[in-house]
Amino acid sequence: MDHITPQQAYDELQAKPNVLLIDCRTEAEFYYVGHPTDAVNIEWNTEPDYEVNPHFCDAALRMAGRKDRPIILICRSGKRSVDAGMALESHGFTDVRNVLEGFEGELDAEHHRGTLGGWRKCALPWRQL
Repeated sequence: MDHITPQQAYDELQAKPNVLLIDCRTEAEFYYVGHPTDAVNIEWNTEPDYEVNPHFCDAALRMAGRKDRPIILICRSGKRSVDAGMALESHGFTDVRNVLEGFEGELDAEHHRGTLGGWRKCALPWRQL
């Protein structure tokens, strides 16, 4: 799995419309915190216990249509998406990339997200419910 910056992910999505952007945060994070424009939400961990979604790879295949379609994964800070990407690769997906820094980036000294990096900090297109 390759790791790319938010800007590289955005540039690739613009250059190659067939790339599927999967946001693997919870549905609540996806809608209420915000998400990249045109991302689809497939939860890696499900509420209320945040266990790994046993249907993640099947759902990704339904959305992608085939295992060789390019997929970019994003989460909050770029960690859950690594686990999700490794699962996809172990299920035969061949073109998976992870967005470093995720949507919100790491915590800063004040324990806030969105100030040190991430999709939003890069001012890339995003939506919020």
